Amino acid sequence: MSEPLVLQSKLDLPAAEPLASSLKERLDGDITVDAGPVANIGALCLQVLLSAATSLKAKGHKMSIINASDRLIEQMHQMGFTPESISEGKP
Repeated sequence: MSEPLVLQSKLDLPAAEPLASSLKERLDGDITVDAGPVANIGALCLQVLLSAATSLKAKGHKMSIINASDRLIEQMHQMGFTPESISEGKP
């Protein structure tokens, strides 16, 4: 089992490309994403996570999001998502 991918505290536009790169490197197996440090998430980074989860699902793997704070969950909810819906690759 690989180490969790620990996210940055601010997932804004400049964080999207590094996040996508980090996720691409792990698409050959299940991914655990540690969202504990996240204070703010933007729509593009949310889309990157959803895209990775969708790609993983198509390959027979899965993504798990752990340690999501209430603040992060609220921000996801405002964009129409939950950690579970993102993990499942459901737009």
